Amino acid sequence: MPDSLPDGADLKDFRIYLSIERNLAENTRLAYLADMEDFWAFSVKHGVRHPSKVTRTLLVQYVSDLAKRKMADTTLARHFSSLRMYYRFLVMEGRVKEDPTVYLESPKLPSKLPKILDVSDIIQLLEAIDTAKWLGIRNRAMFELLYATGMRVSELCDLTRDQLILEEDLIRVLGKGDKERLVPVGGEAKFWLNRYLEEARPNLLKGHLTHGEVFLNNRGQRLQRKGVWFILKELVKTSGLKKPVSPHVFRHSFATHLLEGGADLRVVQEMLGHSDIATTQIYTHLDSSYLREVHRTFHPRA
Repeated sequence: MPDSLPDGADLKDFRIYLSIERNLAENTRLAYLADMEDFWAFSVKHGVRHPSKVTRTLLVQYVSDLAKRKMADTTLARHFSSLRMYYRFLVMEGRVKEDPTVYLESPKLPSKLPKILDVSDIIQLLEAIDTAKWLGIRNRAMFELLYATGMRVSELCDLTRDQLILEEDLIRVLGKGDKERLVPVGGEAKFWLNRYLEEARPNLLKGHLTHGEVFLNNRGQRLQRKGVWFILKELVKTSGLKKPVSPHVFRHSFATHLLEGGADLRVVQEMLGHSDIATTQIYTHLDSSYLREVHRTFHPRA
C-alpha cells in the first residue's frame, strides 16, 4: 500500500478481507485495491482523510472525475463495485456507521455479445505456428489447449503439471476463487500438449527451478499473461487473419461451438466454471442465424 494513504483508509485490512473472506481471485483483488487507492488520492486532495468523513457530495465529485477520464464502461462499473465492497467491509467491521455508497447508482452496461472466431479462423491461426521450433511447439500446445478447454488465460498461465490428468483426457482447472473444475481435453490438444511436455519444455526449462508450471517462457520461467497476449498478437499478424483476437476469444469460441454442436447449456456452464447459468446463456444468443436457417428449412409456414 502506498505510504501516502491516510491512516483511516484501512486498505491493508481490506486486502485481507478480499482474500480470506471474499476469496476473490488475485487479479480482482489487485484491481479493487488499485481503485481504492485512486479514490483516496482524490479524497485527500479534497481534504477528506477518513472513511467516516466521505459524503454523498464527495462521491458525486469522484464519479464526475472518473467520467472525465473516458474509461471503459466496465472499468467504471468496477470502480463502483470496489467502493461498495469497501464500505460494506467498513460497516461490517464497525469502523463507520453509515455507508455513503447507498446513494450511488451503477452505470448500466451495454449488452455486448462476445466476439468469436469461426472454426476456419481457429485453424488458420493454429496452422500459422512454426512448430519446427521449441517455442512454436509450446505456442501450438498453448492455443490448442485454450480452444479445447475454454480456460481463461490466467488459468492457463497458472496451470501446473499435477493438474494434468491426460491418461483420462482431463485437466483439473483452478478457477476464480480457487474453485476447481474438471475439463475434458480432446485428442488434438492432448497430442500437442504431450509433444510440448516431452520435447520443448525440457529445453525451455534449462535447469531452472519452477513450481511445476506447464507453460514457460524462453528464460525457463512461468509464462505471464502479457506474454500470451504478445505471442497471440504476433501470431495474428503472421496468419493474416483480419479479425480482432484476444486470448479470451478462444474461450468464447469454445463455448459457442459446443452449443452450436448441440451441447447441453449446463454442461458448458460446468466446463467454463460459471457459478450462474445466466452468465453462460449469453452464448445461446450468438447463433441466431443458425436458428433462422433451421426455421426457414423445417417450419411448414416459414
